[in-house]
Formats: sequence, structure tokens, C-alpha cells
Amino acid sequence: MAAKTTYDFDMMLSSAKEAYGEELYKMAQEGIDFVFTFSDNVAPSTKAGQLVKDFPDRCFNMGIAEPNQVGASAGLALAGNVVFAQVFGPFLPLRAADQVHTDIAYNDVKVRLIGTHSGVTAGGGPTHNDIADLALYRAIPNLTVCVPADANQCAKFIRASMDYDGPMIIRIDRAGSPNVYAEDYELKIGKAIQLLEGKDATIISCGSNLYECLMAAKMLKEELGLSIEILDMHTVKPLDKEAIIRAADKTGNVVTVEDHSINGGLGGAVAEILCEAGYKGNFKRIGMPDEFAVLGAVDDIYHYYGLDRHGIVKEMKRMLEK
Repeated sequence: MAAKTTYDFDMMLSSAKEAYGEELYKMAQEGIDFVFTFSDNVAPSTKAGQLVKDFPDRCFNMGIAEPNQVGASAGLALAGNVVFAQVFGPFLPLRAADQVHTDIAYNDVKVRLIGTHSGVTAGGGPTHNDIADLALYRAIPNLTVCVPADANQCAKFIRASMDYDGPMIIRIDRAGSPNVYAEDYELKIGKAIQLLEGKDATIISCGSNLYECLMAAKMLKEELGLSIEILDMHTVKPLDKEAIIRAADKTGNVVTVEDHSINGGLGGAVAEILCEAGYKGNFKRIGMPDEFAVLGAVDDIYHYYGLDRHGIVKEMKRMLEK
């Protein structure tokens, strides 16, 4: 049964960047034991900032030294702590790749790396676009990779990760994405959520792109009467292979949408599953092309590269016309 979504309401904004701090603060107040490392971009006015103020003994400011922060987080975990580490996302996979690989993943420790400003949401141009991280993370053993769709799902991942073994990446955008879910639901790490039931085509997406996928499905239904299935593939690793194959076999048309390079991300992972399963239907990846992105606001970049609802509709029409 499909989850209840908010896609009838065009702008219901929430901030996953705020939500992780809010959930950590609640957990600290409840007496749940964990350690928090963070970089200098945690504002005192946020809930994460309040966590630092009210629970200083468990919080460690690492400045702007991301590799050192990841390495120190691994050391804290090896000492027996569950560690949440908020890292500026664009620098997490690029500057701290060695520490993520060797200190965190190789030691298989309970560190939850919260990478903020993912994809092109940082707004800082090509040097701050976080569009190659999923390709790296997918290739590193032991890493679980989660991409929340909205603030509420981010909070659910923070809470669920306390009882989850091994290291985890929680990839969130900068702030201000629309809410996807309209009511409470069960989140299982590694199990996709069906947002919409459909028979004509399947969209598989994650993170801040999911809302645009919902709006694209709404447009296709209103304009052409099409029934589009949408899967929230919130866990990119381990991937829910059964859900992918089941949806592909049902609709015969599969599109992936992600705020990541077209190379090596969610689309590539889904393609691998479908190819090995002998899938013979239509397939299309929508993501950032193999180039450094243009400079602009997030919505403008999405529109430029066809990652918004209009671009998704355009590609799906092309596919279905075949």
C-alpha cells in the first residue's frame, strides 16, 4: 500500500539540516548515549547549536578540518561510543575519502556521517557541488548510505541508526525542501517505500528530488491520464533489489531521478540490478550530466538540467512514446 504524500500541496517546506539537530537534542534529553562531532557551520541558533550548548561534554568542534573530524570520530567510536558527525557535505567525500574508507568503513564502527549541502544544493558552484559522493560511497565496503526525502525522514534515520550496526552516511540537502510524507509511516533501512501505485511507468528516486517526481506524476496523470508508480529508494546501499525488480516487471518503464552525477549514483545502481535480472523494458537515468554544473540557484540548476517536474515529464513522455 502506498504511503500518504503531500504532493497535492505545492510548497510545504521543511529542513533536514535542522531536523537532525532537533532529533539529536531530543535523544540527548531522553538520556540516550552518543557523541556529536561537528564543523564550524553549526549555528548557535539551531537545535544542533543548542545541543552543543546544553550538552558540551559530548560535543566536539573540529573546525574546518574534515579529514581530522572523520578520523577523530572513528577513534571515538573505537572507544565504544555511537558517534554522529555533521560534516559539510561537499568536502566529506572529496577531502576525507581516505578517512571514510580506512578509519570508518574498514574498522566497521558506529559512526553516522551526516553530510549536509548534498548535490547542487550548497549554491556555491562547482567546487561546492556534492555530485560524486554516492559513486564513492557505493564502492566502499561496510557503508550504509541513506538519503532522506524530507526533514521527518531525516529524523527517523537519526533515531533508527542508534540500533543499526556499522557505519552510515546520511546525505541531506542544504535546507528548505518540501515535505514528502503527510502522515507517519514505518521506515526500514534498506527497504524502499512505495509513494504512489502505478501501472504505466515507475520512477525511482531519493532525497530532495522525490517531491518533483511526485509533481511530475501528478502532471502526467492530469494531462495524459497516466498512472505512475514512485519508489522512495531512501537507502542507496544496501539497495532494495526486490522492490526494483517487482516495479520494473509491472510497468516495463523505469526512470531514476537523482541530484548526483549520472555516473555511479542511484541510476547506475538500479541499472546494474535490472541488467542482472534480465530486464528488457525501457530505462532512463535523470541526473547531473558528466560536466561541472552551471552556477545558479538550486531550482534554476534543476530546471536547466531537467531535474525538475517539467524535465521529468519531458523524459517520461519520450520514453512512453516508444
